[in-house]
Amino acid sequence: MSGFWDFKVWGSILVFAAIFGSLLIANIIKKSIPFMRKSLIPTSVLAGLLLLAASAIYQGISGRVMFDEPAFNGNGMQFLEVITYHCLALGFIASAFKTSQNKMSKKRTVEIFDSGVTTVATYLLQAIFGLGITLIVALIIPGFFKAAGVLLPFGFGQGSGQALNYGTIYQNDYGFTGGSSFGLAVAALGFLSASIGGVIHLNISSHRGRLKASDSEECAITAEEVQAANEIPMQESVDKLTLQIALIGFAYFIAYLMMWGLGALLPGMKSTIYGFNFLLGVISATLVKTVLRFLRRRNVIKKEYTNNFLLTRTSNFFFDIMVVAGIAAIQIETLKTYWGVLLILGAVGMAITFIYTRFVSKVLFKEYAEEQFLATYGMLTGTASTGIILLREVDKDFRTPAADNLVYQTFPAIVFGFPMMLLANWAPKSPYWCLVVFVAFFAAMNLILFRSKLFRFGKKKTAAAEESPDAVEDDGHAE
Repeated sequence: MSGFWDFKVWGSILVFAAIFGSLLIANIIKKSIPFMRKSLIPTSVLAGLLLLAASAIYQGISGRVMFDEPAFNGNGMQFLEVITYHCLALGFIASAFKTSQNKMSKKRTVEIFDSGVTTVATYLLQAIFGLGITLIVALIIPGFFKAAGVLLPFGFGQGSGQALNYGTIYQNDYGFTGGSSFGLAVAALGFLSASIGGVIHLNISSHRGRLKASDSEECAITAEEVQAANEIPMQESVDKLTLQIALIGFAYFIAYLMMWGLGALLPGMKSTIYGFNFLLGVISATLVKTVLRFLRRRNVIKKEYTNNFLLTRTSNFFFDIMVVAGIAAIQIETLKTYWGVLLILGAVGMAITFIYTRFVSKVLFKEYAEEQFLATYGMLTGTASTGIILLREVDKDFRTPAADNLVYQTFPAIVFGFPMMLLANWAPKSPYWCLVVFVAFFAAMNLILFRSKLFRFGKKKTAAAEESPDAVEDDGHAE
């Protein structure tokens, strides 16, 4: 074994030290500089950009990749991608373990369903424009990877974890040089779009008197949130937080067994299967939660083991680490020829996401259109956390259902979004046909989304005809 002073022992720890150090510095900058304090850029995004800048400066001076130096085990860039990959699934698993205490009315169920459909429809809109742009670029630049634009919905709509997953699949299976960095760069542009677009909208709306921003101070946390009466104690022979992490780790192990089994059965789809680690993680967490609920009803276990407050903190921790590592893992050198395309994708992605989510919120969520728009736009250009950051500017206490919509829309979004994820694997083989399918799928999602508006006219016509049968008879007699 190497001595404890060897970089093989410390390399991975030093990568995490860089991540945590950048978060601390970013937080100081956010709190100390007035301009940054007023901005809505997440601290995790700022931390990732700081590491990316430091890495670019180091490479410019030394000609070497900073995170691939011996101090970081010589493979720090790859390790950052691994962190991004795993933190995506771990964050989703932590969220899946949370329980809802609220009973859903019919109206709330419809709103949550519509929120999920809006999410998938926006994914498809981003995919249509993204793929359309890169197909045009491929006509101008011979050899350009035609399906690169499909990474727009994964980078914008689902964040750096999924952008890395599909970018890596395109890179390893279809020869897209720099695919993983391209996906991560799209995700970084998405976070910037959430911040820039959100800030501009809030400032314009405030200037026109359409809204009054909420006080951004943190709300007090009640004792019941941390320790409910029917839950295990905070500190016993094992800490309560330790048990939350143990459940998350156990669920992820079950997810790995699922991926291993499916990969053995379908070796040709192994990359795709392992790219769905977050989805299988949610399924395994749901199974574990169901077993715990069954044992609780049978009185085999006396107390609740999960705690929503701690699970929220844990999921946010994983997502923050995912964002920092994902941005820091971008290899700028491999993107030199792609910057123009990336900027076009980023600008178009921001514009279409802003316009579409704004329109949907005004039409379908009239009672809290502003809150729904900010939450949805933030989520569909970054992550759910970004959506919450924007929402807090106008709804600090989450009095509107917009925050709950972000949480509970996940299930309908997964159900309707799963076919799109499969289509993304088909895109490199038949990009033009895939574009046609995306358009048809988008049209179908909008028929579902605006069903009450589209089919109300037909109902009104029928009702009007039933109320005036004489008019029909007169028409027939006239003929």
